[in-house]
Amino acid sequence: MSQPTAVQEVAATIAAEPKSLDVLDQLLKPEVQQSLTVLVDNLPKLAEMVTVLTKAYDFAQNIATDKVLINDFAQGIGEFVKPVQEKAKDIASAAIEAGERSQAEAGTTIGLFGILKMLKDPEVQKTLRFAQAFLNVLAERKN
Repeated sequence: MSQPTAVQEVAATIAAEPKSLDVLDQLLKPEVQQSLTVLVDNLPKLAEMVTVLTKAYDFAQNIATDKVLINDFAQGIGEFVKPVQEKAKDIASAAIEAGERSQAEAGTTIGLFGILKMLKDPEVQKTLRFAQAFLNVLAERKN
């Protein structure tokens, strides 16, 4: 009898290993072969992309672990937020004080002459001009 050929040896090895058979079955499918061909054709591009992504990951990792940069960033944000926070606190305290004053004067009524007197107040004029401009902008945007 003749010695087993290489193909017969491979077939015997494959028959002994069912997992290898699954892989070979997959490799024999035309769509898998086509996908592998596309991957092989694009390997230079894929390698370049992986290199760029690796560099980006390393850069992001260095930034995320740099304590000095994190502290500087936190201080910069703090300097930006502090004036806004102070202005918000000032507006909130003014609103609270105005609410208290309006509650204290709840028993008095404002008549026609009181309204006319308030209309002369520069702050009331400024607020009315803003309200009118705001309503004009809303009306323009609506059309």
